[in-house]
Amino acid sequence: MNWLLKEQQERTSQHWAGMALPSRRHLLLIGALSIFALDCYTKGQKNSTLIFTKQNTIRNCSCSTDIRDCDYSLANLMCSCKTVLPFAVQRTSYSGHLTIWFTDSSVLGRLLNFTLVQDLKLSLCSSNTLPTKYLAICGLKRLRISTEAKYPFPEQSLLIHSAGDSDSQALPTSLHRGWQTCMYISFLDVALFNRDSSLKSYSIENIASIVNDFPDFSYFKTFPMPNNKSYVVTVIY
Repeated sequence: MNWLLKEQQERTSQHWAGMALPSRRHLLLIGALSIFALDCYTKGQKNSTLIFTKQNTIRNCSCSTDIRDCDYSLANLMCSCKTVLPFAVQRTSYSGHLTIWFTDSSVLGRLLNFTLVQDLKLSLCSSNTLPTKYLAICGLKRLRISTEAKYPFPEQSLLIHSAGDSDSQALPTSLHRGWQTCMYISFLDVALFNRDSSLKSYSIENIASIVNDFPDFSYFKTFPMPNNKSYVVTVIY
Protein backbone atom coordinates (compact mmCIF):
# COMPACT_ATOMS: atom_id res chain seq x y z
CA MET A 1 0.00 0.00 0.00
CA ASN A 2 2.82 2.38 0.79
CA TRP A 3 4.44 1.93 -2.58
CA LEU A 4 1.09 2.53 -4.33
CA LEU A 5 0.57 5.75 -2.35
CA LYS A 6 4.11 6.89 -3.09
CA GLU A 7 3.69 6.23 -6.82
CA GLN A 8 0.42 8.18 -6.86
CA GLN A 9 2.07 11.14 -5.11
CA GLU A 10 4.94 11.16 -7.66
CA ARG A 11 2.48 11.15 -10.56
CA THR A 12 0.51 14.02 -8.97
CA SER A 13 3.71 16.05 -8.47
CA GLN A 14 4.76 15.49 -12.09
CA HIS A 15 1.28 16.51 -13.26
CA TRP A 16 1.34 19.85 -11.35
CA ALA A 17 4.94 20.53 -12.39
CA GLY A 18 3.93 20.09 -16.03
CA MET A 19 1.11 22.57 -15.53
CA ALA A 20 3.28 25.12 -13.69
CA LEU A 21 5.86 25.35 -16.48
CA PRO A 22 3.44 26.78 -19.10
CA SER A 23 2.14 29.19 -16.47
CA ARG A 24 5.62 30.63 -15.94
CA ARG A 25 6.04 30.96 -19.69
CA HIS A 26 2.73 32.76 -19.94
CA LEU A 27 3.78 35.17 -17.19
CA LEU A 28 7.06 35.91 -18.96
CA LEU A 29 5.22 36.46 -22.23
CA ILE A 30 2.68 38.78 -20.62
CA GLY A 31 5.45 40.72 -18.93
CA ALA A 32 7.37 41.13 -22.19
CA LEU A 33 4.25 42.29 -24.03
CA SER A 34 3.46 44.79 -21.27
CA ILE A 35 6.95 46.28 -21.44
CA PHE A 36 6.71 46.52 -25.23
CA ALA A 37 3.29 48.20 -25.07
CA LEU A 38 4.51 50.68 -22.44
CA ASP A 39 7.58 51.50 -24.54
CA CYS A 40 5.44 52.12 -27.63
CA TYR A 41 3.05 54.31 -25.65
CA THR A 42 5.92 56.34 -24.16
CA LYS A 43 7.52 56.90 -27.55
CA GLY A 44 4.16 58.00 -28.94
CA GLN A 45 3.83 60.71 -26.30
CA LYS A 46 5.34 64.05 -27.28
CA ASN A 47 6.47 66.02 -24.26
CA SER A 48 5.71 69.71 -23.95
CA THR A 49 7.85 72.37 -22.30
CA LEU A 50 6.67 74.21 -19.20
CA ILE A 51 8.63 77.16 -17.81
CA PHE A 52 7.72 78.96 -14.61
CA THR A 53 9.38 81.37 -12.22
CA LYS A 54 9.54 80.81 -8.50
CA GLN A 55 11.51 82.82 -5.93
CA ASN A 56 13.83 84.51 -8.44
CA THR A 57 14.62 81.23 -10.18
CA ILE A 58 13.37 79.71 -13.41
CA ARG A 59 12.16 76.13 -13.62
CA ASN A 60 12.36 74.49 -17.05
CA CYS A 61 10.22 71.36 -17.21
CA SER A 62 9.48 68.62 -19.70
CA CYS A 63 5.93 67.30 -19.19
CA SER A 64 4.24 64.26 -20.72
CA THR A 65 0.79 65.44 -19.62
CA ASP A 66 -1.00 68.75 -19.22
CA ILE A 67 -0.58 70.38 -15.82
CA ARG A 68 -3.24 72.58 -14.26
CA ASP A 69 -2.25 76.25 -14.59
CA CYS A 70 -0.09 77.63 -11.77
CA ASP A 71 0.00 74.35 -9.84
CA TYR A 72 3.71 74.47 -9.03
CA SER A 73 3.68 71.44 -6.72
CA LEU A 74 2.01 69.24 -9.33
CA ALA A 75 4.47 70.40 -11.99
CA ASN A 76 7.44 69.50 -9.82
CA LEU A 77 5.87 66.12 -9.10
CA MET A 78 4.69 65.13 -12.59
CA CYS A 79 7.32 66.74 -14.82
CA SER A 80 11.06 66.47 -15.21
CA CYS A 81 12.27 69.91 -14.09
CA LYS A 82 15.57 71.67 -13.68
CA THR A 83 16.43 75.04 -12.21
CA VAL A 84 17.93 77.72 -14.47
CA LEU A 85 19.33 80.98 -13.15
CA PRO A 86 17.85 84.06 -14.90
CA PHE A 87 21.21 85.30 -16.19
CA ALA A 88 21.94 81.83 -17.63
CA VAL A 89 18.89 81.78 -19.91
CA GLN A 90 19.92 81.39 -23.54
CA ARG A 91 17.95 82.24 -26.66
CA THR A 92 16.59 79.05 -28.19
CA SER A 93 13.68 77.68 -30.25
CA TYR A 94 10.64 75.52 -29.44
CA SER A 95 9.10 73.30 -32.09
CA GLY A 96 6.39 71.89 -29.80
CA HIS A 97 4.09 73.33 -27.16
CA LEU A 98 5.56 75.91 -24.80
CA THR A 99 3.70 77.02 -21.66
CA ILE A 100 4.98 79.81 -19.43
CA TRP A 101 3.57 80.60 -15.99
CA PHE A 102 4.52 84.06 -14.82
CA THR A 103 3.69 86.58 -12.11
CA ASP A 104 5.24 89.69 -13.70
CA SER A 105 6.61 90.64 -17.09
CA SER A 106 10.27 90.96 -16.10
CA VAL A 107 11.25 87.43 -17.12
CA LEU A 108 9.09 87.20 -20.25
CA GLY A 109 11.39 89.34 -22.37
CA ARG A 110 14.38 87.22 -21.41
CA LEU A 111 12.52 84.03 -22.31
CA LEU A 112 10.64 85.07 -25.44
CA ASN A 113 12.20 88.03 -27.26
CA PHE A 114 13.42 86.90 -30.70
CA THR A 115 12.77 83.25 -29.79
CA LEU A 116 11.19 80.86 -32.27
CA VAL A 117 7.93 79.61 -30.70
CA GLN A 118 5.15 78.17 -32.84
CA ASP A 119 2.64 77.16 -30.16
CA LEU A 120 2.65 79.32 -27.02
CA LYS A 121 0.51 79.48 -23.90
CA LEU A 122 0.97 82.25 -21.34
CA SER A 123 -0.66 81.90 -17.93
CA LEU A 124 -0.72 84.79 -15.46
CA CYS A 125 -0.36 83.36 -11.97
CA SER A 126 -0.92 86.53 -9.95
CA SER A 127 -3.22 89.54 -9.73
CA ASN A 128 -0.41 91.99 -10.50
CA THR A 129 -1.02 94.87 -12.92
CA LEU A 130 1.39 94.57 -15.83
CA PRO A 131 2.96 97.54 -17.66
CA THR A 132 2.66 98.14 -21.38
CA LYS A 133 5.54 96.16 -22.77
CA TYR A 134 5.91 94.46 -26.12
CA LEU A 135 7.45 91.06 -26.69
CA ALA A 136 8.89 90.18 -30.09
CA ILE A 137 8.21 86.50 -30.84
CA CYS A 138 9.38 84.72 -33.94
CA GLY A 139 7.27 82.29 -35.99
CA LEU A 140 4.21 82.25 -33.72
CA LYS A 141 1.30 80.24 -35.14
CA ARG A 142 -0.99 79.86 -32.14
CA LEU A 143 -1.28 81.81 -28.90
CA ARG A 144 -3.28 80.88 -25.81
CA ILE A 145 -3.59 83.02 -22.71
CA SER A 146 -5.02 82.29 -19.28
CA THR A 147 -5.84 84.96 -16.69
CA GLU A 148 -7.66 82.72 -14.23
CA ALA A 149 -5.62 84.06 -11.30
CA LYS A 150 -6.87 87.58 -12.06
CA TYR A 151 -10.15 87.20 -13.96
CA PRO A 152 -12.46 84.17 -13.84
CA PHE A 153 -12.63 83.87 -17.63
CA PRO A 154 -11.97 80.85 -19.82
CA GLU A 155 -8.74 80.43 -21.73
CA GLN A 156 -8.49 82.44 -24.94
CA SER A 157 -6.90 81.21 -28.15
CA LEU A 158 -5.71 83.02 -31.26
CA LEU A 159 -4.44 81.60 -34.56
CA ILE A 160 -1.72 83.74 -36.11
CA HIS A 161 -0.83 81.65 -39.15
CA SER A 162 -2.90 78.67 -40.17
CA ALA A 163 -0.99 75.42 -40.39
CA GLY A 164 -2.67 74.85 -43.75
CA ASP A 165 -1.26 77.98 -45.35
CA SER A 166 1.50 77.15 -47.77
CA ASP A 167 3.41 80.26 -46.73
CA SER A 168 3.53 79.17 -43.12
CA GLN A 169 4.39 75.51 -43.58
CA ALA A 170 8.03 76.37 -43.11
CA LEU A 171 8.97 79.45 -41.15
CA PRO A 172 12.34 80.47 -42.61
CA THR A 173 14.89 81.50 -40.05
CA SER A 174 18.51 82.47 -40.25
CA LEU A 175 21.19 83.54 -37.84
CA HIS A 176 22.22 87.18 -37.88
CA ARG A 177 24.86 88.48 -35.47
CA GLY A 178 24.24 85.69 -32.99
CA TRP A 179 20.45 85.89 -32.74
CA GLN A 180 17.53 84.47 -34.64
CA THR A 181 15.91 86.46 -37.43
CA CYS A 182 12.53 85.35 -38.70
CA MET A 183 10.23 86.41 -41.51
CA TYR A 184 7.17 86.14 -39.22
CA ILE A 185 7.31 88.38 -36.16
CA SER A 186 4.56 88.84 -33.57
CA PHE A 187 4.49 91.77 -31.16
CA LEU A 188 2.58 90.93 -28.00
CA ASP A 189 1.48 93.67 -25.60
CA VAL A 190 1.81 92.23 -22.08
CA ALA A 191 -0.70 94.80 -20.78
CA LEU A 192 -3.49 92.78 -22.43
CA PHE A 193 -3.48 90.64 -19.26
CA ASN A 194 -4.87 93.66 -17.37
CA ARG A 195 -8.05 93.62 -19.44
CA ASP A 196 -10.97 91.24 -19.55
CA SER A 197 -11.60 91.88 -23.25
CA SER A 198 -11.13 89.44 -26.11
CA LEU A 199 -7.76 88.73 -27.63
CA LYS A 200 -7.22 90.61 -30.92
CA SER A 201 -4.55 90.94 -33.58
CA TYR A 202 -3.80 92.42 -36.97
CA SER A 203 -1.07 91.55 -39.46
CA ILE A 204 0.87 93.60 -41.98
CA GLU A 205 2.60 91.84 -44.85
CA ASN A 206 5.52 92.70 -47.11
CA ILE A 207 7.39 94.83 -44.59
CA ALA A 208 10.77 95.58 -46.13
CA SER A 209 12.28 97.48 -43.21
CA ILE A 210 11.22 96.66 -39.65
CA VAL A 211 13.38 99.47 -38.23
CA ASN A 212 11.83 102.21 -40.40
CA ASP A 213 8.23 101.02 -40.19
CA PHE A 214 8.28 100.36 -36.43
CA PRO A 215 10.59 103.05 -35.02
CA ASP A 216 9.04 102.95 -31.55
CA PHE A 217 10.26 99.43 -30.86
CA SER A 218 13.64 99.68 -29.19
CA TYR A 219 14.48 96.01 -29.75
CA PHE A 220 16.02 96.65 -33.13
CA LYS A 221 18.55 99.16 -31.81
CA THR A 222 20.10 96.28 -29.89
CA PHE A 223 19.39 93.58 -32.48
CA PRO A 224 19.61 95.11 -35.98
CA MET A 225 17.59 93.35 -38.66
CA PRO A 226 18.51 93.07 -42.34
CA ASN A 227 16.39 95.11 -44.77
CA ASN A 228 16.65 92.74 -47.71
CA LYS A 229 13.77 90.54 -46.52
CA SER A 230 9.98 90.65 -46.71
CA TYR A 231 8.55 90.38 -43.20
CA VAL A 232 5.07 89.60 -41.92
CA VAL A 233 4.39 91.51 -38.69
CA THR A 234 1.48 90.68 -36.37
CA VAL A 235 0.50 92.91 -33.45
CA ILE A 236 -1.40 91.15 -30.65
CA TYR A 237 -3.30 93.22 -28.12
